[in-house]
Amino acid sequence: MDIEQFRSHCMSVRGAEESLPFVGHNVLVFKVVGKMFAYIALEPADGVFRAAMKCHPDRSAELREQYEGIARGRFETLLWNDVVLESDVPDELIVELIRHSVDEVVKKMPKKLREEWYGL
Repeated sequence: MDIEQFRSHCMSVRGAEESLPFVGHNVLVFKVVGKMFAYIALEPADGVFRAAMKCHPDRSAELREQYEGIARGRFETLLWNDVVLESDVPDELIVELIRHSVDEVVKKMPKKLREEWYGL
């Protein structure tokens, strides 16, 4: 999957918004109801694009063992994974991980925000 395909899948999420909120950094952030579910630097690091997505801790550990292209995210927790877009990670799994990230973000929202998102 290339960066444009990744962006397209993120923007296909109900209510998705994109922005470049970090001054001085070329990082594209994807949010639903103001909450970040993914981000990606617009310039490849070491020649590859890495997308960061939220993930349930149990699933994170499993995915990191299974795929070389999935590693601990910048925040060094099991809650965020970095996924190398053009790696051993199948495109279908990346799409699934985008949806999973949204689900993880939505379930942590206050009830009012969750209802707002479901109502979109």
